Amino acid sequence: MKIAVTGKGGVGKTTFAATLARLYAEEGKNVLAADVDPDANLGLALGFSDEELDRIVPITKMRKLIQERTGADETNKFFRINPKVDDIPALYAKSCNGVKLLVLGTVETGGSGCVCPEHVMLKRIINHLVLRSDDVVILDMEAGLEHLGRGTTEGMDQFVVVIEPGARSVQTYRNVKRLADDLGVKQVKVVANKVRGTEDEEFIKSKIPAEDLLGFIHYNSEVIDADRQGKSPYDFSPAVKAEIQKIKEKIDEEANC
Repeated sequence: MKIAVTGKGGVGKTTFAATLARLYAEEGKNVLAADVDPDANLGLALGFSDEELDRIVPITKMRKLIQERTGADETNKFFRINPKVDDIPALYAKSCNGVKLLVLGTVETGGSGCVCPEHVMLKRIINHLVLRSDDVVILDMEAGLEHLGRGTTEGMDQFVVVIEPGARSVQTYRNVKRLADDLGVKQVKVVANKVRGTEDEEFIKSKIPAEDLLGFIHYNSEVIDADRQGKSPYDFSPAVKAEIQKIKEKIDEEANC
């Protein structure tokens, strides 16, 4: 199972991605969660401590590693576009609560279309995780899909956009759907988070096609309590865990169709 979770900051996609990862781990699956978000807070949501996370350096910040694998340095501007990456998860992933975390980081550029050693490494690692890894892989991504290529998307089982009940969040879903279509992906699913009641549910249903809607996660103060304490929402909120379990079952069912 290969799942990319995306959405704007603050909508709860990391809570969803982390809980989904732990649900698969609870089943005894080998799970690798990759953090490709600039905020890089997936580790806290999985249950890592601040101290453990402080010792993790994102792959895109490992200049020596990137130089070794791509051959690029300050004097050599030519570099390999297919660097060796198959050993990266085993070397750099850290485990907690049955989930391996790989913090990939992101590439900060002034515009799109960056072709730099860091970006090449990032895309190659994601490609390896999606197409060659035997693990359940969950990618916690930012709202764009620029780190994915056409070859990578062929291995994806689900693209999931986490949204809130609001017009701007719905617009993010439409943008991701457009980007995914450019990559040849026709199925983009939606999880609606922070839903407060029937009015929010009806709003979402009026904006999202029924075949794209995986389910609702209702607003829950226990998730906020978990965040305040830097803990995993999986351990704090049985209600949210149960709602995401239902969404997971739908993901599994559609992947097996």
